Amino acid sequence: MSLLSLSDWINLLLSAIQGLQEGFLHLLAVLGLAQTSHGQPAWPFAQRLSGDVLLIDRGVARQLLGALGLTAAALLSLIAALFWRRGRIVMLPTAVALFFFAPWPDSKLLLAPAEPTSFHVSSSGFSAAAIVLGRQVYAQHCASCHAADGKGDTPLALSLPLSPPNLASGLLWRRADGELFWKIAYGMHDRHGATTMPGFTRQLSDADVWSLIDFMKANAAGTSIREIGAWDQPVALPSVTADCAGTSRQSVAQWRGQRTRVILASAQQPQGFPLDDPRLRSLILAEGQFTRPAPRPGAPVIDCLARSADAWQALSIITGIDTGKLAGTQLLIDRDGWLRARKLPGEGSNNWSESDILCRAPASMKNAATATTAANENGLDKLIAAMDAEPVRFVKGGFVHVAQ
Repeated sequence: MSLLSLSDWINLLLSAIQGLQEGFLHLLAVLGLAQTSHGQPAWPFAQRLSGDVLLIDRGVARQLLGALGLTAAALLSLIAALFWRRGRIVMLPTAVALFFFAPWPDSKLLLAPAEPTSFHVSSSGFSAAAIVLGRQVYAQHCASCHAADGKGDTPLALSLPLSPPNLASGLLWRRADGELFWKIAYGMHDRHGATTMPGFTRQLSDADVWSLIDFMKANAAGTSIREIGAWDQPVALPSVTADCAGTSRQSVAQWRGQRTRVILASAQQPQGFPLDDPRLRSLILAEGQFTRPAPRPGAPVIDCLARSADAWQALSIITGIDTGKLAGTQLLIDRDGWLRARKLPGEGSNNWSESDILCRAPASMKNAATATTAANENGLDKLIAAMDAEPVRFVKGGFVHVAQ
């Protein structure tokens, strides 16, 4: 049994920081001590704990873990002193010394500005319909400044005293969704209080704002894959409902815990389909009317089908592929619901390799070239093994996010 690595400890620490704050806010709400903002309990403080620095500076992470370890030892010493009278003369000074010498980092490194909606949860569920609605909202209210690709290089943006942020860059991923919600609803201001972006709370409903955030994530993913050939940040498979033979309609979100393969198909572009694979939960996604492949004797066929124009458009945005060229594309989703690999039309529906992985865990990026060299040896087997061995972690605004 191997010991936990520093990355494992940081993951646990980030989850604990997030869980403690969410639990505290929930307790305030249960006790009736939390105000409400946009239908959810409002965070009552101007700051919150954040794990951003822990991801950047491992030294700070080690320092915090050391301080927590010494503090835990001090508490154990105090408990021991309560029940061990003879040992109090040793245990009490030990506890005080441990508390005193605990190497706590500067609090400024662990705190971030907060908004009342910092811990709000999106009501959209990153659904395909929400992404499509968000694109309409973005085109109407945002594109004139932020540009269609989110880079903010429009003539109007260039005429402003302060250029709008690049929504296709890492900035989008450094803010919690709830804080993005607040900025969109109530605007942004510079250090002198001057408005740098107007608020849209009067023009947009809460559902519109959450849908807009979903679109910005999808759009940033598409921009990333067009420019660097990979998803720079984890992106989830949009929620869609499927019809499977012998079962009732079900959301693909219910397949969490299973690897999933999505095959995009169009009646206007007939194509051959791979056989069903017991290692994957397979789904045919069609833009409109489409008939399941006919069964072949002794050959398992894919029996789950989703017909959704919204999902077709949403995946076009995320993959950076025009809707007219999307048919024949295959996507692999890991057990946690993150899009991980893509096979383009014409590359061979069964000719997978590890080089098809477009979203990797940060540590594995260093070994990407080596992994690709040996990838073709075992095809899909090697790709699945790499996905399982390298689960991605999505940290946004210092919070660990799970695929919705």
